[in-house]
Amino acid sequence: MLYKFKSRSTADLIMLEPTARQILQIIGKSPDDQHGIVTVAQIPAAIAALEAAVAAEENLGRTDNQKSSDSDGSNEDDQKVNEGEVIELRQRAVPFIEMLRRSAAENNDVVW
Repeated sequence: MLYKFKSRSTADLIMLEPTARQILQIIGKSPDDQHGIVTVAQIPAAIAALEAAVAAEENLGRTDNQKSSDSDGSNEDDQKVNEGEVIELRQRAVPFIEMLRRSAAENNDVVW
């Protein structure tokens, strides 16, 4: 299933279900709702929640990288391949955060 986020301030933003559900949970919306709204008043809290989640994931990633660099290094090639395959929350959330920022600047809600 696809989620389509709409705002009068930006082009539509389409996400696959797992990513959209994760983002909706982070901003405190029910991912089970097929339709919903992030009002202009809710946008600052949604942006803050997403930025906090991104920062938390990055801090966790740094901790994991430090632990793996402390290991014997015998699987460095395997680690490089696996690192390239990971798509971080930041990469998935930035377009939505930008949509929220533009919508807030123009006093428009975001719906899906």
